[in-house]
Amino acid sequence: MSDTDKANILVVDDLADNLLVMGSVLEELGQNLVTARSGAEALRRVLECDFAVILLDVNMPGMGGYETAALIRGRKRSAHTPIIFITAYADEMNTTHGYSLGAVDYVLSPVVPEVLRTKVRVFVQLHLMTEQAKRQADERVALAKAQAARAAAEEATRRSNFLAEASKVLSGSLDLEATVSGLARLTVPFLADLGAVTLVGEQGRPWHTELAWVHPPEDRVHTAALRGSEAPDDELLAAVERVLAGGSAVALNEVALAYPPAEHNGAGSGAGPPIRSAVVLPLTARGRTLGALTLAVSDPKRHGSAHDMAVARDFAGRAAVALDNARLYREVQDADRRKNEFLSMLAHELRNPLAPIRNGVHLLRALGRLDPRVCEVRDMMDRQVQQLVRLVDDLLDISRITRGKIRLQTEPTDLAAVVARAVETCRPLIDERQHRLALALPPQPLRVTGDAVRLAQVVGNLLHNAAKYTEEGGEIWLSVAREGDQAIVRVRDTGMGIPAEMLGCVFDLFMQIDRSLDRSQGGLGLGLTLVRRLVEMHAGSVEAHSAGPCLGSEFVVRLPALPDEVAADAPAPPALDLQARGPGRRVLVVDDNKDAAESLALLLRVAGHDVRVCQDGPSALRTAAEYYPEAVLLDIGLPGMNGYEVARRLRGQPDTERALLVALTGYGQDEDQRRAREAGFDHHFVKPADLEALAALLASSGTPAAVS
Repeated sequence: MSDTDKANILVVDDLADNLLVMGSVLEELGQNLVTARSGAEALRRVLECDFAVILLDVNMPGMGGYETAALIRGRKRSAHTPIIFITAYADEMNTTHGYSLGAVDYVLSPVVPEVLRTKVRVFVQLHLMTEQAKRQADERVALAKAQAARAAAEEATRRSNFLAEASKVLSGSLDLEATVSGLARLTVPFLADLGAVTLVGEQGRPWHTELAWVHPPEDRVHTAALRGSEAPDDELLAAVERVLAGGSAVALNEVALAYPPAEHNGAGSGAGPPIRSAVVLPLTARGRTLGALTLAVSDPKRHGSAHDMAVARDFAGRAAVALDNARLYREVQDADRRKNEFLSMLAHELRNPLAPIRNGVHLLRALGRLDPRVCEVRDMMDRQVQQLVRLVDDLLDISRITRGKIRLQTEPTDLAAVVARAVETCRPLIDERQHRLALALPPQPLRVTGDAVRLAQVVGNLLHNAAKYTEEGGEIWLSVAREGDQAIVRVRDTGMGIPAEMLGCVFDLFMQIDRSLDRSQGGLGLGLTLVRRLVEMHAGSVEAHSAGPCLGSEFVVRLPALPDEVAADAPAPPALDLQARGPGRRVLVVDDNKDAAESLALLLRVAGHDVRVCQDGPSALRTAAEYYPEAVLLDIGLPGMNGYEVARRLRGQPDTERALLVALTGYGQDEDQRRAREAGFDHHFVKPADLEALAALLASSGTPAAVS
């Protein structure tokens, strides 16, 4: 028996030992045995090929057997694939649930080899017989098609040329309206004298129809749009509604309809021969009727030809696919818009608490000499806030992450400082799991050209992975060394290791190494993907090594190293100069986050400005009417009246029409900045704001700049 004649058997279990046992038991069946160690992998296997039977472990980490079965059943091609659940226990409730998901049997673990082989053999034989019948049916269909093609070669060529041109036109746009209009135009004059494409609306009613016809005097294609339940003729409307409701074609053999319709006869004088026959075809894709295609002709013989109807049906099939693609594209666009709205809101909510934290850090720095321990905590908080701000910025544009379009701020960077920041970030997890961390750094500074925050993220992600996948009390080694003109960073651990088959894909998006039963460490599988892309953006490389499961793993990052004499040690970050550079201003701070508003007001008062605080739009307008602020720092997401409306009203009042308006908000996308400009803002700052830039802005004079 060749491999193509063998049946595929899928065995899904998260334990390698169980997969080995199953393989031994089923080996003598002589079929193709495919294994998967998670529900997600099982779904990928089901997408790759068909299976005679699936043996599915009930209890798996992450996606369990029941959930996996439900998803397999939800796919049309695998909806009827037999599923046998493998479980250590099977009470009545779980058994009933399994059968409701389409299970054909339960096998208790540990399995009885002969029983399992017998059960599987039955489904394998049934599958092989079914496949043989399918092949025979396919052969008969192919033979019939070949005979028909030979009998009508010339007609087939004509049809093929038309359909090829139609496919070219249909694939030229994913815009839904353009696709519908293009479909109608394609129908005339090849398929009909009058063509119409009707899209289905709510409750199956037609809501949009595009007409196309050739105006006789000009012999040119004209189009018109009908809205709602309209049609050139009541009988045609009834036929369209039947097709949309039932999904089957409807033929009208005795129709008396002049074309074009009188209300659309302005394109030229005269009319063509009256319509005598029409056929309405369903536009069906993925089991769903999307609309109807109406082909009306003056000569009924055109629809009497089997060849013409075959072309019409083929065209309807391609048209349905084009419509479906256009709809899917629109859905993707809508989903992308909703994603961007969600990310914008999420970033806003994350930035709000960051603003008072950063304000507090700068206040601590501005208040003068502090206990050295307080200074250390302050600087640590400042670094971590910077890290969070950068991560929130990335969150705003997922496509930038997945496409590697993260902007780097590069400069000569000492890897010792990078390692220190990464260790600081991961220290809580390392200490919590009682790991022993050994550091090996070169005696002399080892510098690279890079973004210190991003490189710390690289090392931090590798350390975090090492801590996450190493049992409590394990060991982690982090070393930095120069090898020729390269800087080498190694992170090694005594953890769970990486199976050989996964070494080539551990850096793939959403890939998970964790195969433990409870998946207690979780994660989205983004960390190593970001590591690889960030390292590549620094003109480096990263690779993973492991001797196998339970034998630990090692990740090696290689970066171009700078000569030792390139740069001096980086100076400590300067303290923020809060003092007003010039006379203090009357500043109104408006923010519904009390901590953010009060901390910013305190900073501005230290800088010498006179400050008042409001926490909603109406009170801001009342305060502005009596306070006459020279500058207004205004949040956007205010209760009752948003910041855009407050800005518009301030611009409409004589006392505040020339005040400096600064949007200080968590909303930072291009659309948000555009709306800020339209509302009258002079500047747009994203929380937590750059306080140096804000201080300079308040100290400046002259005409306000554009929103930036």
